[in-house]
Amino acid sequence: MDYVVECNNLTHYYGKRLVYEDMSFKIKKGSIFGLLGKNGTGKTTTINILNGYLKPRSGQCLLFGEDSQRLSPATKARIGFLMEGHIQYNFMNLYQIEKFYSAFFTNWRRDAYYELMQKLEVSDKQKIANMSCGQRSQVALGLILAQNPDLMVLDDYSMGLDAGYRRLFLDYLNEYARAENKTIFITSHIIQDLENFIDDCVILDYRGVLLASRVKDFQDNFKQFRFELQRPETFKIEKDDIVRNYECIKNHGVIYTFSDQQTIEKHLQERNIDYDKFHQEPMSLEEAFIGLTGKY
Repeated sequence: MDYVVECNNLTHYYGKRLVYEDMSFKIKKGSIFGLLGKNGTGKTTTINILNGYLKPRSGQCLLFGEDSQRLSPATKARIGFLMEGHIQYNFMNLYQIEKFYSAFFTNWRRDAYYELMQKLEVSDKQKIANMSCGQRSQVALGLILAQNPDLMVLDDYSMGLDAGYRRLFLDYLNEYARAENKTIFITSHIIQDLENFIDDCVILDYRGVLLASRVKDFQDNFKQFRFELQRPETFKIEKDDIVRNYECIKNHGVIYTFSDQQTIEKHLQERNIDYDKFHQEPMSLEEAFIGLTGKY
């Protein structure tokens, strides 16, 4: 299979704090991959390792078969990066910044940039500094699309964007990836936007990797069981291979698991937990993410 990105056994620390250990994943050509996690779980760290800005404590990342620490100019030209904050030359206007960037890329697609800029309803001569955060993010996206990269790496694209601009951003990304057979690596902590968008994911928490899976498989196999507790004081349970997470609010209990209903009910009965109205409830991707990682 043709992999655009291969991360093998990545381990990284900041001082004595472990970010993650032995993290591995692969991104297929033409797919949309999401690195998901709360703030501070290592998403930007991974992007910096991919970009060669940061050397991992151990392990290796390959982009188009080359070590990310020693990418050739030809391979770098195949990658478009959008870093957190959407940094641009704010003193330029839409026309000036397109002309400036075009000088650095041999496969520049000017039409891709201006097609998106028409959605902004601003003058070509309006300075980027005078635009909203959402408008500036669309300028950044337009500049990356014009580069015509084979791989787009986007770090927390959603910062400062309202719902409308986030949807516009993802709609263009989706069209770009599917129509051009491009590959996207996206990080985010706003999970609700990515449902029906990403194909595969790795979910991080503060202790490392919680899950690496096809998104469809995760949503199909991860379950939420709810029930009422007859005696809430009896609800004494711990996380394990069966109970991946749980909640208890007054007399309402919730268990998140990859196991089936029979296994969970047996698990409760073995611990002498009295309950009734036991049932499974469907979850969105965001609800499943919170169920796996916890609310806090």
